[in-house]
Order: sequence, then structure tokens, then C-alpha cells
Amino acid sequence: MESLLQSFLGDNLLTLVLYCALPLVFILLYALLAILGEVKISAWMQDRLGPMRTGPYGIIQPIADVFKLLQKEDITPKEADKFLFNLAPFLSFMAAYAAFAVVPFSSQYVGSDMNLGAFYLIAIGSLNVAAIMMAGWASHNKYSLFGAMRSVAQIVSYEVPAAMMLVIIVIFVGSLNMQDIITAQSGPIWNWFVFGGPKADVQLASGEVLAASWANLIFLPFFLAAFVMYYITALAETNRTPFDIPEAESELVSGYHTEYSGMKFAMFFMSEYANMFLVSAVTAILFFGGWNSPFGVYLGDAFDAQWLVALEQFGWLALKGLFFVFVIIWLRWTLPRLRVDQLMYMCWKVLIPFSFGIALIVGFLVVVLK
Repeated sequence: MESLLQSFLGDNLLTLVLYCALPLVFILLYALLAILGEVKISAWMQDRLGPMRTGPYGIIQPIADVFKLLQKEDITPKEADKFLFNLAPFLSFMAAYAAFAVVPFSSQYVGSDMNLGAFYLIAIGSLNVAAIMMAGWASHNKYSLFGAMRSVAQIVSYEVPAAMMLVIIVIFVGSLNMQDIITAQSGPIWNWFVFGGPKADVQLASGEVLAASWANLIFLPFFLAAFVMYYITALAETNRTPFDIPEAESELVSGYHTEYSGMKFAMFFMSEYANMFLVSAVTAILFFGGWNSPFGVYLGDAFDAQWLVALEQFGWLALKGLFFVFVIIWLRWTLPRLRVDQLMYMCWKVLIPFSFGIALIVGFLVVVLK
């Protein structure tokens, strides 16, 4: 993709900016679709129509909401720490956007194909914790501070099992590179990690060969459990139901963004939706083949058109990511909210011990089988 842009525009700053801005365009379009999906799905589950007056069947309601937020008065509380208060929403969105740098949208497009991609993904997520704490403290509002402290405690706790799920896949593949993790699942659907991983030797994107056989079926129950546990931690890290106590409306109004309005509130909103797709895309990359087709072949190969292959790969990743976003929305309107003690119990007494146990077993099997 970078070479394609360079062939049209040359090797200059404009090409670099356009290359980096592609995920931003995707996030903006996806956010509009996700907002419409959320209001329509919630309406369907509650047996009502939802927004119907803005455009045919209310489909341009998200655009109207964006204009509404842009026109709202930007209010900063008199007692707030103005610098940190104004910086927090930008930092929150920046953390979400920066994480997209290592998400491979196809075999030909990834913002930064770094060897430590998985490590970077975990590290950059911690910036969002700082932004939330900053917003809660700088607002000079007890409800905002309570919400921020709840959110930080929740995200920091659930980072541990989420990182362990990532480590399990990294142990198996032997690489922290996200393209290597996807390439390891090349071929038909049964090569995806959720089905036990590759069943034959595969050459990784880095050039190394990952030895594999049908004996990898022994990993199936462990990878399946890892997928379920990772998805639970993903819900907690995005503050979505049943882990939405940081924004519990009935207790804390809106939590850490109670005092925000207008475009600053919209940036927190965008950050949340960007994180929803991010964790969904990472779920697809780790366990469902990433941009791999479930059939193992592409139409572009039949026509010898590499641009079509890249387009198909992007389509598969987007489709898998949007499916898991749909499940997140579905769960929000289905499950009740957990209490703080229940939330912490699940993390420290269930997910963390099991995640360490699975990591040890997978590590032992990898050493024995290879």
C-alpha cells in the first residue's frame, strides 16, 4: 500500500500522512455505522422502533448526532484543572488510535510492521488509563473521580489476564509480530487458533517456518478457553456491560466524563467505539485468522490481481471485527451490571489463575511437541 501511494505521490511527507490517516478514515466511518447499529439493535431488543425521523428509517441519525455535538457549548468547570481537563479526551482518543498502528488490515497494509507488535499493543493501551484518571481528577467532581478510580482499577486488573491470553498465542507462534500470528493461521478455517492452530508446516511473514501437524488438535480446548477469557477481558477493558460500573448512570451519572460536553465528550465517545473495534479486531487476529479467508483462497488469486486479494483480506478482517462488535452491543442490552466485588472476584480469583494455568500447559506442550 505504501509503495502504491509512493508511485502516485512520490516519497514525501504527504504520502506518509495519507498512509497514517487511512485507519482514521476507517474509524470515523465505522463509528457512524456502530452508533446506528447500537440504537437500532437496542430498539429491536426492547421491541420499539428507535430513531425513524432522520432520513429513511433513521439511517442518518448518527450524522445528526455528530452535528449536534459540534454545536453544543464547550463547558469547562470553574474549579477544574483546565490543562488536564482539556488534554484528557485528546489523550484518550490518541491512545486508541495509536494502537491501530500495529493492526494488520491485510497482508499488504499494516501501519507499522514491528517485530514487537503484540508488546506494543499491550503497552499503548495503558495510555488510556492515564487519560481516564486525568479526566476524573481534573473535573473536580466526586462522581467523576469515583468513576475514574473504578475504571482504572478495572482496566489495570483485567490487563493481566488479557496479556496472558496474548502470551499464550505468542508462545505457540514464537513471534510477537502480528503479521506472523495471522500468517500462522493461513489456509482453511481449521487452521485458526480457535480450532487448535495450523495442521501443517507454515512459513511465517518473517520467513521462519512454523512446524505443525494434526497433533495440534491437543491445543484446541486451551485455545478455545483462551478465546472466551480474552473476550471477557475485552468487555472489561472497554467498560462495556456487564463491566460498565465506571459509567454507572444510576450511581455516578456518567462517571469520569460527567463534566464533559460538546466535542470533548464526542472524543471520549469516539475513543470507546474505536476501542470496541480494536479489541474485536485483536480477537479476530488472535483466534479467528485475522484477514485470512475461511476458505483459504481468494478471488484475486484466480484473476492474478493482488489489489483484489488485499481488498478481500480487508473485508474479512472488517467482517470478523464487526461481528464481535455486534456481540458486544448485544451483550450490553442483555446482561445486568456486575457489582464491584463480583467484578474483582471474577478477575483475580477466576480469570488470572486460569490464564496462568493455560499459559503453563501450552508452554509445556509446545516444548514437548516441538
